[in-house]
Amino acid sequence: MNAQELIKVINTCVDELDFISARKYMEENKELLKRSKHRLNRNAQDLLEFVVTKSENQLDPKEIHAIHAINNYASNFDIRALKLIVKDKAALISRKDTLTYLNEDAKAILESMRVVSLNA
Repeated sequence: MNAQELIKVINTCVDELDFISARKYMEENKELLKRSKHRLNRNAQDLLEFVVTKSENQLDPKEIHAIHAINNYASNFDIRALKLIVKDKAALISRKDTLTYLNEDAKAILESMRVVSLNA
């Protein structure tokens, strides 16, 4: 499907309130649609903006695995392994949205290690 057909299909889907199909087309063709955003109707542009910002803030599978490991090590009180993963994944842990995925054990240990601040 070329760009012109894709934009026509997305505009039709949005006009018919079929946001699920429109979103699937947008997720599969994000880069193409970013360049041709001006050709989408206003509602489709808003939906594209939502899809793009959501995908930028989403955790990738490696990050999810690292958070799961942090939670597991904290629950088992494996401080040595926790320190190693914190050292490797410092940027991930410093992100504000990551704190919501940590369990209470991990939050308490990381705060006592002064890696995160839950009050800020």
